[in-house]
Amino acid sequence: MRIATTVFLTDRTVSPTRLAHTLEERGFAGLYLPEHTHIPVSRTTAAPMGGDLPEQYGRTLDPFVALGQAAAVTRRLHLGTGITLVAQHDPIGLAKQAATLDHLSGGRLTLGIGYGWNVEEAADHGVDWATRRERVREHMALMRALWSPKPTAYEGPYGSVQASLAYPKPATAPRELPGGQRLHGPRTLIGGAAGPKLFAAIADHADGWLPIGGGGLTESLPVLRRVWEDAGRDPKALQVVPYAVQPSPGKLAHYAELGIEEVVLQLPSAREEEVLRTLDDYAQYL
Repeated sequence: MRIATTVFLTDRTVSPTRLAHTLEERGFAGLYLPEHTHIPVSRTTAAPMGGDLPEQYGRTLDPFVALGQAAAVTRRLHLGTGITLVAQHDPIGLAKQAATLDHLSGGRLTLGIGYGWNVEEAADHGVDWATRRERVREHMALMRALWSPKPTAYEGPYGSVQASLAYPKPATAPRELPGGQRLHGPRTLIGGAAGPKLFAAIADHADGWLPIGGGGLTESLPVLRRVWEDAGRDPKALQVVPYAVQPSPGKLAHYAELGIEEVVLQLPSAREEEVLRTLDDYAQYL
């Protein structure tokens, strides 16, 4: 099982370069970074974990800039977003960012995407909360048009692009879809809670699922696998990566029994000394 990590990197934590170099040196598989452009102080949306929202949410580094630094000081470490708030981006610009990072890193990017939880943050980006799922799907379709090997136009209700020259192309190889179609771009995993809408989206335009926290997989994995196979996807191609996990030997053994091949462990949003102590503890899982 590959053991990757995630952390809220901020202006007060260990640097991306120092952390990435240390992770690769110690044999960890990857580094995933979250995204928040800002946190409105007048927020009325409840924090996803309940209680007060931790300070790091409003201090988070831009994941693509930080992962670019990480890519420059590593050769094997996989790089991921967990998650990119796709609806809050201009999809043409996001397609360029993701393709550039995947190209420069030699195909090491995983694009973790999701729908978000902060209504006020999304509103500042002009996102209508009720249609955010449709917007994410359309943005991803537009991005895949730009990632296609030939100039490909796309027109939809939330964006359009003419057939264009758009380089670099992602280094990650395209994946086969039913009907002779191909899924272009970096490995794409969708984060979110188990449910019919999420599983339909995963089967439609992703490589798999980032279940936050990793709970309830015994019940939800068979459901996702049925939806995936009913959509005509290759059963062996589905990737499920439990995300932001607080590990224990028993928990990781259970994931292995479920056929899971990668787990992303949560690191503290802290300075180098505390992060290194946590990595010392996590070494038992490598």
